[in-house]
Amino acid sequence: MRSLVSHLRPIAARFTPGRAVVVAVLSGPIVGALLAFGTVAAEETKEANVVTIDNFTFTPPEFTVAVGTTVKWINHDDIPHNVINKDKAFRSKALDTDDSYSFTFASAGTYDYFCGLHPHMQGKIVVK
Repeated sequence: MRSLVSHLRPIAARFTPGRAVVVAVLSGPIVGALLAFGTVAAEETKEANVVTIDNFTFTPPEFTVAVGTTVKWINHDDIPHNVINKDKAFRSKALDTDDSYSFTFASAGTYDYFCGLHPHMQGKIVVK
């Protein structure tokens, strides 16, 4: 057995990892985590123009977007709601649970809206 171990030592010495290999092995998880974080950030940005409807409220109740932005309302409440602009620029059908409605804002302005079924629910989109 000794002769086998003494025979393998020179071979093992030739395969000692260099500094570049050690750095690559140790930095791999860090680079992977950063790439995953970038993907999560991209998903959050993609969903940034979403208004959720839940517990008889629009969340966020007000926010600002650029001209050309599409805003999506999603009803997470367990009863129907709709989205109606006070100036009649947009109007959704009644949205059941998990239904959604989208509208693209083509011009700047302030767009006040409310739920036609529950008028105390109000929101505002400012388009610049």
